[in-house]
This record gives sequence, structure tokens and C-alpha cells, in this order.
Amino acid sequence: MIHYFPPTEEAIDMQRIPDAPDLILHNAKIYTVDPELPWAQAIVVRGRHILAAGADAEILPLAGPNTQLIDLNGRTVLPGFCDAHIHLSTWALGLSEIRLAGTRSKAEMLAAIQAAAAQRAPGQWLTGQGWNESRWGETEFPTAADLDPVTGPDRPAIIWRSDMHGAAVNSAALRAAAITASTPNPPGGVIDRDATGKPTGFLRELAIDLVARHIPSPSQDQWDAALVAGMRELHRLGVTAVHAQRTKEGDHGPQEWAALLRLRADRQVKLRVSCNVAAHDLPHLAALGLRTGFGDSYVRLGHIKVFTDGSLGSRTAWLLEPFVSQSAEEAANYGVSVTPPEQMAREFRHATELGFPISVHAIGDRANRVCLDIFEELAGAGLTPPVPHRIEHVQIIHPDDLPRLAQLQITASVQPLHATDDMDTADHFLGPRGAHMYNFRSLLDSGALVAFGSDAPVADANPFVGLHAALIRQRVERMPAPPWYGDECITLEQAIYAYTLGAARAAGWDDEIGSLRAGKLADLIVLDRDPFALVDAGIQGGELAETQVDMTLFDGEIVYSR
Repeated sequence: MIHYFPPTEEAIDMQRIPDAPDLILHNAKIYTVDPELPWAQAIVVRGRHILAAGADAEILPLAGPNTQLIDLNGRTVLPGFCDAHIHLSTWALGLSEIRLAGTRSKAEMLAAIQAAAAQRAPGQWLTGQGWNESRWGETEFPTAADLDPVTGPDRPAIIWRSDMHGAAVNSAALRAAAITASTPNPPGGVIDRDATGKPTGFLRELAIDLVARHIPSPSQDQWDAALVAGMRELHRLGVTAVHAQRTKEGDHGPQEWAALLRLRADRQVKLRVSCNVAAHDLPHLAALGLRTGFGDSYVRLGHIKVFTDGSLGSRTAWLLEPFVSQSAEEAANYGVSVTPPEQMAREFRHATELGFPISVHAIGDRANRVCLDIFEELAGAGLTPPVPHRIEHVQIIHPDDLPRLAQLQITASVQPLHATDDMDTADHFLGPRGAHMYNFRSLLDSGALVAFGSDAPVADANPFVGLHAALIRQRVERMPAPPWYGDECITLEQAIYAYTLGAARAAGWDDEIGSLRAGKLADLIVLDRDPFALVDAGIQGGELAETQVDMTLFDGEIVYSR
């Protein structure tokens, strides 16, 4: 069976290209994610597009004298991954910051900060990210008292927790932001304080912005260099498309968009980027008459991003019942409502009326219920977006609310690695309610569209680590322990779909990417091992998570080769 390029408008442009294909990959095990032709041995590329896929015997005769033939010797080919949730600029810029994700104790983290401080000019800001106190076997967050001895008295420092919903700052940073005992908590944020009311140096949610706005902005050259380096790293991981999410501070959005357009003009964008835009930028977009989908196959406008609550790790997820804790303060903690529901309802309606779908961050079960209630009101009013609305994370959801995503046609944009990263925290602070967390299989069984992403830099951007988490629901280093709520494990085919065609559908991009079908853009990856064979044999350790990409094609061009 052979599938040829259909006679679309794109095909007219292709008539200007010589008839013979530019490239044929053959002798391969190609999983296309195309239900009409799930498996193929060979694939034909002409220009930017896939011309055909099928058996070697059908495909190889199409080669011309100048066609490049690559024998893959039986290796597995997949569509390029589409990361449906990545903080692209924060992650890319963070590649040059202090990276603390691997620290195994507070002392190790502080030593890394001290070593970095020694390499910085006096007075230069220290920024870092990735620490997680639960990985240290602790529950207390770092404070200014911890940071001051290793940063010095005059150098401002801010280090984000792995979830980016909490940050520890030193005394110099508190002074730079003029945060004192008399500073009130900002709306949607919390300044942690000691018994006397003095700020401890730990900030939650929108309180982080009180300090973050004082960090010097990167130059244009720094922006461009960071994004180019980030694209190269994503190619190494097999990622060829992303949904770039906004942060609550919102200041990176216009800068990221401008940098991507500069790079696009210079033909340096080797990634498909759907840019989700902060709600406070909506008036500017409306004034310009812009809508979701504005752009091209490289950079385009996506959803409008809204935040309902915080995170589990920072104990700011908005819950129906309080966190489980031994302390009276935490036992009365229902989390944080970052955006008041009345404001959310106005923003959801206004965006939808203007032609923008909503991408809303919701961690807690109360947060998810509030979002679904608003989406139900919009549907009842006949307001339908051009691309489905979506909830980012759907982390804790009440069983009564889970079927509502499919009923309302809301995309569940979820990050499988969070399930294994957060399982200890979930057990500690939620107890048996962990059964209602990361319900990937239940969402799929309900008929909801599920799109997978990484949430980098909150979690590892490597999709294969995410695939392991989705299939096994256990950390690699903890295997062969029983899966965490293993009834929510999904199949490899379901997980690949969520990382490819499901993610493409969530952005309205499924007519161009997400599967290896004739007529689609030639974005694909070649692997060093066969994940299907690994699953059939029974995964015993890190063999799936450790999968390497041997080659990445973007627009039919080899952009990475190992």
C-alpha cells in the first residue's frame, strides 16, 4: 500500500520542484501515527513535504539520479514530537543559568550557588532554577538565611523551585524589591514570613514578580542565541514543534515573539512554535485584528493563557479540601486562587468572542471545577473557539468533573513526567486523593483529547522520559517498585499519539504535522532502539527513558545527527 501526496494547494507549489524525490529513508520500521497506514518501511521526502510512505518495494523505484537514499538498517522512525507545554524562553534562557535540578540536598544546592557566585562579576544577579526540597527528603523551603552566606551581602539572587511557582531570594534581592515586613501580599501571591512578620525570603506565585521584575532583561543577542541553542537541544531530543506557554510575569511574551520573528526573518527558526499569549496582552492583539493561527508553519499565535491557581509542590494548588499536614497552618490551606473566578469568566468570554481559545492553568480539583464551569457557560451561550479550549495540567480532578472535558470538548494538556516527579509530594500532602491525580487513562477512556508536554524547565524536556512515566508511572531509579496508581498507565501507542498527533490537534496543526502522512511536513525522528520491542519484552529499567535520537528531520532537512 502506498500513499501519495494529495492534490492540494501545497501540491501546486511542489510542481516547481523536480519530479524525483530529494530523499528516501528505507529499510526502516516507521510508525506513522496515521490510522490508514500505521506502519511503513520507507518514506519519500520532496522539498519540505512527505511525498509518499509504504513498503520498500513500492518506494525505492521512485528514486531519481539525485535522490539521497538513507538505509536505516531496521531502525525505528516516529513523527517529530510536539511538546504541548513548554516555557520555551524560560527554558532556553535557563540553559545558561545555575541548574539545580540534580541537587540531592540543600547543602549541595548551596554549594552550586556559591561556586556560580565566584564566577560572576560583583553585584551581578544570580539566577537559578530546578531545586526540589522533596528530592532532598525535606518539606521546608530555602530562605534568605540559607542563601545569604553563599551569595554575599550585596549580590541579589533568586532561585526558582522546580515548579516555577515558588522562589527563594536572598536579602539583597528583598532590598532591591523593597520587600519589608510592611509589604502586603500582592493579589494572587504570598510572601512567606516568620513569627515576627519579617519576610523569610520565600515567595509564592505572583509575589515572585515583585523581585523578578528587577532582574535585568536579556539583550536581543542573548535572546536570539538562547533560542537557537534551545532549538538545537530540542532537535537532539526529537522535538520539532512546541506550544510555548506564558509565565505569570508575562514580560517574556513580547520579547520571545519578537526574537522568534527576527530569527524567522533570518531563516533560523528550525522549530514550529505555537505561542500562547498572556491574557493581559489580549487588548493589543484585538487592536491589531490578530487571531489564533496568525503566522505561518514556523511561528504562529496560539491560545490565550490564564492562571487559575498555583502548584502542588508550593502548596498553592486550589483544592476542594485542604492539604494534609501536621501543622495547623497547612491543615487550613486550600491553596491560592491566582485569578479571581469572576475575572476569569470575563477573560474567557472576551477572548472567545475575539477568536482566541483559552489555555488555562489548573492544578487543584477546585481550580479544574471552576474552569469547567466557565467553559460550560460559554458553550451554553453558543461561544465556540476556532481551536478547542484546553486545561493545562488537569493535575487533580474530582471524579465527577473528569468526564466533563470530553463532554465540553476541552483538551487535556498534561505532562506525564509530573506524575512520577510529584508522587511523593502528592502522597504526603494529599493522601488517598492521589488516586484522582494524573488520570491519563481515565481521560482517554472518557473520550477527551489528551496532549502531552514536558512543562520544561519545570520538568525534563526529554519526551522519552515522559513516555516512561506515562507507561510505567514509576521513576526509573525506583523500578521495579509497583507503579504509582498503576491503573492509570497507558499504552505506548496512546502515549506517542499524545506527544504527536494529539498535541498537533490541540493547536489546530494536525493538517500539517503530527503524523507521517503524504502531504504533511517532513518532520520526523530516527531512534537508536525500538520502543515497541522494549514494551513487548517488558520494561525493567531505564531502557525506554534512555532512548537516543539518531537523526532529526525538520522540513525535510537533517537538522540533527548523532
